[in-house]
Amino acid sequence: VPQLGLQLPPRLSQQPWHLLYSTARDGFSLRTLYRSGARPDSPALLLIRDTGGQAFGAFSASAIRSSSGFYGTGETFLFSFCPELKVFRWTGRNDFFVKGDVNLLMVGGGRGRFGLWLDGDLHHGGSQPCETFDNETLSHREEFCIQDLEMWGLA
Repeated sequence: VPQLGLQLPPRLSQQPWHLLYSTARDGFSLRTLYRSGARPDSPALLLIRDTGGQAFGAFSASAIRSSSGFYGTGETFLFSFCPELKVFRWTGRNDFFVKGDVNLLMVGGGRGRFGLWLDGDLHHGGSQPCETFDNETLSHREEFCIQDLEMWGLA
């Protein structure tokens, strides 16, 4: 979280963050992650480590929640620590920021590809270059197994 501080919108850079959800503490469940969310207007930071040891994630200016359509703002971004921090910001090409239901959480999209997706059990996920963020694949492979996942929100 400290390394990402400079990448956050200026209004959030000095705010205290706290852990809302952790697979180590709360188990592997997208439903539980949604229930652990902060206030609807509170930003969220998803941090993921896959079984290959790669760390990456997403920042959403609004709470991560179940939805029937895409939501979010141009402040949303993807990031990877491979080996140093790389941030992939909104391109302006579409507004496919965040969408989720009980089976799938997606961040970024376009032409059938998602910048980041996680399954309902939070065991598997994937990352592909997408139009929303013009990102690289966040993990070493397009599909990965999740070792640890945390969601942080503003205190």
